[in-house]
Amino acid sequence: MVISGAIGSREDSYLSNGLMSPDEAENYHPIQISSLDKAGVDMVCAMTLNEPDEAIGITRAAQSLGIPSAISFSLETDGNLLNGGSLKNAIGTMDRATNHAPVYYMINCANPTHFDNILSQENWVNRIRGVRANAFCKRHAELWQSEVLEDDGAEEFGKLNAELASKYRHLNIFGGCCDSNYQHVEEICKALLKMSL
Repeated sequence: MVISGAIGSREDSYLSNGLMSPDEAENYHPIQISSLDKAGVDMVCAMTLNEPDEAIGITRAAQSLGIPSAISFSLETDGNLLNGGSLKNAIGTMDRATNHAPVYYMINCANPTHFDNILSQENWVNRIRGVRANAFCKRHAELWQSEVLEDDGAEEFGKLNAELASKYRHLNIFGGCCDSNYQHVEEICKALLKMSL
């Protein structure tokens, strides 16, 4: 079993302030990466990122410490990053700047219906290995204004994840993000097991 240490961006990922350059991020993130390494993780995974620049710095910091890293980007309902950029361009920028250093990429904090249409059979999609999806279908701005979160149900959520796994066989990491709980994760497992029978 691989033990992955989760890290995040320096500032609130869903606000546009506090953006970091690659150099700033490379100098800022080694402290937490080193702490996780001392705790015995096999790798680190930076989640809820919206800008390639900070992700580049995180990856370089992990490289300098000899620790494998994965990068997970948050997407909006249109399948793009919150800054409007495309996931394809973000991954391309990352791989060029780090010589393909991330072990893999992930998508988080978006419902499967938000990004299924952007996952084509182009080569860059094979760099995405995991999904930690939201159970709700709203935009992030709507999420913050919602007093009560409503999803389409844990069973439907499991089916949506299994459909992704069926279409994109390189995906092998699944989990839940906003508005999900153990029931949602359990339904993902059930749907994936049923698919493999």
